[in-house]
Amino acid sequence: MRLPRTAHTSRPWRIHQFAPDFRVEDVWRMPTPGGPDDLAHLVDQMANGTDAHRSSAPSRLLFAIRWRLGKLFGWDRPDAGLGTRVPTLRDRLPADLRQEPPGPDLKGVPVPFTSVYHTRDEWAAEMANRTVHAVMHIGWVEDAKAPGGYRGQMAVLVKPNGFAGSLYMAAIKPFRYLGVYQQLLLAIGREWRAGTPGRSTAHR
Repeated sequence: MRLPRTAHTSRPWRIHQFAPDFRVEDVWRMPTPGGPDDLAHLVDQMANGTDAHRSSAPSRLLFAIRWRLGKLFGWDRPDAGLGTRVPTLRDRLPADLRQEPPGPDLKGVPVPFTSVYHTRDEWAAEMANRTVHAVMHIGWVEDAKAPGGYRGQMAVLVKPNGFAGSLYMAAIKPFRYLGVYQQLLLAIGREWRAGTPGRSTAHR
């Protein structure tokens, strides 16, 4: 399910226009096949449904350790987030995106993400703490092998906070690959399949 970075960088996403100082950390194929207008359903599901961090014992353990370390080192203090340590990316949006509703925030996860913008085929949400400013970008891409002809694609863009932030990203990389992303995508896929029968664009 993991894709090369070019799967994100080669596409004409709007995020490229105003986040050139962020690097693409990961790109993942999402198990969410659907029709051309189904990104809105995926965004709604992720904002209001997915609870992957509680879906397995390894995930619960990993997030418990992360929160304990965050409290110990002050990574998640209010003065380390959006609008305090770093400005929100919404300040960089071009006029046409700034005039549109930003979309829902992602609250059902240990680290909440604030929506930046939402279009027919893109949704981006951001978070910041003492270690990193990160963006989760969800794109809706054509895929001839997917039922309905489309599927979701998730990219994680990061801007580490100095040398300590880079060390933190390197330290958590194995845990992201071994537990967090897999559990997240599996949970999203299960919920997507459960909701597909009631969706007008579903293909059986």
